[in-house]
Amino acid sequence: MVDVIVVGAGPAGVMLAAELRLHGVRVVVLEKDAEPPEYVRALGMHSRSMEVLDQRGMLEPFLAAGSTHPAGGFFAGITRPAPERLDTSHPYVLGLPQPITDRLLAEHAVKAGAEIRRGCEVVGLSQDEDGVTVALADGSELRARYLVGCDGGRSTVRKALGVAFPGEPARREVLLGEMEATADPAEITALVMEIRKTQLWFGVGPLRDGMFRVVVPAAGVVEDRHPRAPTLDEVKHQLREYAGTDFGVHSPRWLSRFGDATRQAEHYRVGRVLLAGDAAHVHPPLGGQGLNLGIQDAFNLGWKLAAEVNGWAPEGLLDTYEAERHPVADAVLDNVRAQAVVMSPDPDGRAVRRLMTELMAFEEVNRLLLEKVLALDIRYDFGDGHRLLGRRMPDLALRRRGRLYELTHQGRGLLLDQNGRLSAEGWADRVDRVVDVSEDLDVPAALLRPDGHVVWTGEDQRELEQHLLHWFGAKR
Repeated sequence: MVDVIVVGAGPAGVMLAAELRLHGVRVVVLEKDAEPPEYVRALGMHSRSMEVLDQRGMLEPFLAAGSTHPAGGFFAGITRPAPERLDTSHPYVLGLPQPITDRLLAEHAVKAGAEIRRGCEVVGLSQDEDGVTVALADGSELRARYLVGCDGGRSTVRKALGVAFPGEPARREVLLGEMEATADPAEITALVMEIRKTQLWFGVGPLRDGMFRVVVPAAGVVEDRHPRAPTLDEVKHQLREYAGTDFGVHSPRWLSRFGDATRQAEHYRVGRVLLAGDAAHVHPPLGGQGLNLGIQDAFNLGWKLAAEVNGWAPEGLLDTYEAERHPVADAVLDNVRAQAVVMSPDPDGRAVRRLMTELMAFEEVNRLLLEKVLALDIRYDFGDGHRLLGRRMPDLALRRRGRLYELTHQGRGLLLDQNGRLSAEGWADRVDRVVDVSEDLDVPAALLRPDGHVVWTGEDQRELEQHLLHWFGAKR
């Protein structure tokens, strides 16, 4: 029996496996596909996800493989520059095709000791008070103390649990694919820019290898689209409907369709089984938030599940995963719904778009909407207190120790003590104490969880110990 089975080797599942291995948890990732997909579902990474990778010392290979772009324009495609002084060391968007993201995450997880088994399809599961047993398509079984379903919007794990997935069904669908084109690239760009003045669900853009990524509204909604990838003829027909030409597209590498269905799992945990990533929430890719939301789910869950496996988790710690991440996904679904209205081509949608464009000329409105997309606005509810309480700590510059995130690579808690008067003795196996000063920190001391969120600020030793006990368990 292993400690944790993760079902699904997408970004959420593999990031979770890496986080678990950081704490010595034995983890096996089961993925039904025999090979990683070559198609590009997500095109990049937002500020908070780059912070997450930076906190673990993982970011440099991603930056080297990608390209940075201004962060403005990510709310409903309204072309406003990003506000000044975003509260992050990564105030940009990283352009990186998902297959590269998947590969880099998998390489890191395997190097950390995770086992990824491809061609292993989970067809059922059962659980008891001691663990979870999964049934595989080849007739074999595997058992673990816990299981996490990161197996996408049609999650087998979620369905086996009987967890409801309420929300809105798709009202529109879009055809998507990568293919070659014979038309002149400059002519394609000029025509696409003209069409996108009124049709924001349309796009034809070049990829690195000479192929083109094509996005075009479908003729209607397919009731059960899972077995129904579009044909090339269908794509060409829709291109002609919207552009008057099919751009000479041919030789598709892959074709798919996506709808604007918006759903969220009613619960993220049932006993020893949990859900993360698209298994817990699905929505249209407006603002590019899906991949990022899944990685951040994994970052929140990893240290908590590891604490449970390793025996030091305080009571109720694992339940804070759903309590914290369910509202975050709910807020993402809301901002995606709002973006869909703003991007609608009908007269009402165009009127709302004109109004939002005017409002976003105000810096604070622009900042509010962009920070929602970049996940910089998240504040978990830890009660009343300092403005930092519940928020992730930015990458502070320290007087002696360099950058704060350089001290978080091991995934432990961190007490940053600017006066050197406090102690975390008794929790040294879970919490690092750092005595240093930052000009950007206006509290005597701050206690950070392994995911970088601030759970306490102050200078009282007794208060500190109460919060250490609450988040990191009993003294040893």
